[in-house]
Amino acid sequence: MKSKYIVLLLVLVCLCANNISAKEARVSSPDKCIQVTIKTEKGITYSVDFKGQKLIAPSSISMDLGFGDVLGLNPKLTGSKAKVVNEILKPVVREKRAEVLNHYNELTLSFRGGYQLAFRVFNDGMAYRWITSKPGEITVYNEEANFAFATNQMVYFPETKGYITAFQHTYKYLPLDSITNERMCITPALVDVDHGPKVAITEADLRDYPGMFLVGNSNNTLSGQYAPYILKGDRLVKKKDIKRADYLARTTGTRSFPWRVITIVDNDADLLNTEIVYRLGEPSKIKNTSWIKSGKIAWDWYNANNIYNVDFRAGLNYDTYKYYIDFAADNNIEYVVLDEGWSNTYDIWDLNEDMRMDELTAYALEKGVGLILWVEWSTFSEDMEALTDQFVEWGVVGIKMDFMNRDDQYMVRLYERVAETCARKQLMVDFHGAFKPTGIRRTYPNIMTYEGVAGLENCKWADYADPEYDVTFPFIRMLAGPADYTPGAMNTAQKKNFKPIFNRPMGLGTRAHQLAMYVVFESPLQMLADSPTAYMKETECMAFLSEVPVEWDETIVLDAKLGEYIVIARKRGNDWYLAAMTDWNKRNVSVDLSKFTNGTFTLEEYADGMNADRNGNDYKKNIRTVSTDEKVEVKMAPGGGWAAILRNSAN
Repeated sequence: MKSKYIVLLLVLVCLCANNISAKEARVSSPDKCIQVTIKTEKGITYSVDFKGQKLIAPSSISMDLGFGDVLGLNPKLTGSKAKVVNEILKPVVREKRAEVLNHYNELTLSFRGGYQLAFRVFNDGMAYRWITSKPGEITVYNEEANFAFATNQMVYFPETKGYITAFQHTYKYLPLDSITNERMCITPALVDVDHGPKVAITEADLRDYPGMFLVGNSNNTLSGQYAPYILKGDRLVKKKDIKRADYLARTTGTRSFPWRVITIVDNDADLLNTEIVYRLGEPSKIKNTSWIKSGKIAWDWYNANNIYNVDFRAGLNYDTYKYYIDFAADNNIEYVVLDEGWSNTYDIWDLNEDMRMDELTAYALEKGVGLILWVEWSTFSEDMEALTDQFVEWGVVGIKMDFMNRDDQYMVRLYERVAETCARKQLMVDFHGAFKPTGIRRTYPNIMTYEGVAGLENCKWADYADPEYDVTFPFIRMLAGPADYTPGAMNTAQKKNFKPIFNRPMGLGTRAHQLAMYVVFESPLQMLADSPTAYMKETECMAFLSEVPVEWDETIVLDAKLGEYIVIARKRGNDWYLAAMTDWNKRNVSVDLSKFTNGTFTLEEYADGMNADRNGNDYKKNIRTVSTDEKVEVKMAPGGGWAAILRNSAN
């Protein structure tokens, strides 16, 4: 009996030491602005306050493992552990900056029944995850993840009709209370709190488990929803052939589940700065990362190989891609991607004889240009080891895997298998037809970029990849990680002049808007989507594209308003690269150099021309001397932009 009292006393001491009682616990951000309260009575709820404002009302969470085993139901708290982490991460690939501050407070609650809940709170948001310690394998039938807002708010809702999707949705701006449980969106989604912060909901460290969608619910609530496991029809030849299980995942009983992430920032600009999803990823599993090299890519598919003024027939053949390789080698472009058509889509070993792959890959090696090969996911996954061995033998540097269009457990697991296999073979990965990044690129930094965005290729058939979208998705989708938008149209048009033409596409907005994308949009493998012939005709623009980096030492958001405009500065070495983009409204912005520089500089700028409101291709290049005490005045046409290089005059 005496020993039982001692054990009870130790438990009480542990609970008190971590600001926790048998029914309630609290953990705050390092700056004390965010406070998370967890209650553990008949069920488990969490709530979130931001600067004293009730943001997330008590929201219930649980995980159903079947046969009456529901984590969070009638919880019996057995202990807790708190820790503080304040460290500097140095990413292998620097999407925003060379050093990432990883500062958070964490509270882990342990419960009878072999499970824990971890809450991690940063200055720019919070996250929680389930952790299980159960023998053997477990089956997850459902996960309850609620985000109950204290009041009705407006939501940027990237609505989808089902689990099979390319994850390229635009944003509907809807009242929270209008979203029923029959309406579903991909994540991230953004809640625009009236007279309060911006709140983005997403997930991190997604591994061996389905991704999270969101549906509406009662009482101003968004709730997690997940694709059940696919038992039949996983190649998705016809959606009607799909047969799904009654569970979400079968997985090991001892593991950590994905983080449910709530990004909370004061203003729109902070959405462009946050790296919370990256921070929540697990550390790198790749010891030698010297072979992982970012760069720009000459791409064929958008421009449909519209090469001219040559003495060969352009198309899917050796001469065309030799031309791409020569263009890349002559213009500081590190890579060329061979998109669909270099082999049979559904039998990769069936090579296109006109491509002469042995000769072409040897020529690329001779010219110092890396080749990246497009593959369809199901065909590639069936013979991944042998195919990657062949790619290595050819000297290929990476793959672009496409058409996954789902994020059930099987597919999420495949992403990691692809990343691991390619890491062993020293191949980089670009995921297209892909769900959003979830921080696994920290774990496998050979994952360079993801699509999951309505990029420039959509202009081949529609008009929604427009300037308004261009200044919306960076605040939402891009906070999850890099976005392979594939910019660089040399033929651009204002809204009234635009026509979607599949084989002769044009971009929406202005030429300067397209150049600004290379500074605003983050992608360590950044495409040049237009034809090499088009770029070689535009020597001034090509000079900028040859020089602009894809990795950055520092990022400063100078001014931004979601859906309207972005003004940003990024540093690489001694130089700063500046950009501004606007929606369909003409706009004047002022760039205050004193916010990030000190001294005298040479400014090389690419601005909208006087007639860019009529002809999107109209731009003007200026070079002049500026000093820190100046403000650079930028005038943008409708759908316009501005890109500049600020060079230290002492260099």
